[in-house]
Amino acid sequence: MSSPRALGRPALSRALAAAGAAALGLVLAACSSSSSSGTSTQGSNFVAGNGQITTVKPADRKAAPDISGQTVAGGHTSLSAYRGKVVVINIWGSWCAPCRAEAPNLVSVAAAEAPKGVQFLGINTRDLDRNNALRFDRTFKVTYPSLFDPYGKQILRFPKGSLNPQSLPATIVVDRQGRVAARALTALSEEQLTKLVDPVAAEK
Repeated sequence: MSSPRALGRPALSRALAAAGAAALGLVLAACSSSSSSGTSTQGSNFVAGNGQITTVKPADRKAAPDISGQTVAGGHTSLSAYRGKVVVINIWGSWCAPCRAEAPNLVSVAAAEAPKGVQFLGINTRDLDRNNALRFDRTFKVTYPSLFDPYGKQILRFPKGSLNPQSLPATIVVDRQGRVAARALTALSEEQLTKLVDPVAAEK
């Protein structure tokens, strides 16, 4: 019997890409079902909101991973580049209807909160064609950067069991010390987003 042939580079790349996409799908599917109750894990010190929104007391916050990489527009950015600011991370896809509905609210609040030292940063995921993400940004006049993450590698950097992005859209608020202060697993209105960000922006 002949021995198995090693995968060539193109085949290996396709296999890894497929594995990454499958892993992301499993993470989002499994976590979305587990988060529907909105209750925090026992002893986590998380303060649950309405079942979709969670905030964390300053003393109980954990460091966010330093996500970094190429942006949708072709540049490069990272979470650490905005250290000292409150960073609002929004995970989205151009194919996601709730993401499209939420986009104008994000753009409006990003402009209103900028004078308070708040920076918005997107993570675009599952858009294998970058042009779809670029078209989304043009349509909704998004001016803040988004990491281009078609296979969910940036999302998977958030540790399992943490306040990670478990659905789309998802929003994570990172405080000025680089710690996760809040998470929303739902599309947010301007009012909801402002109420989520303002207390963190007001912290000294």
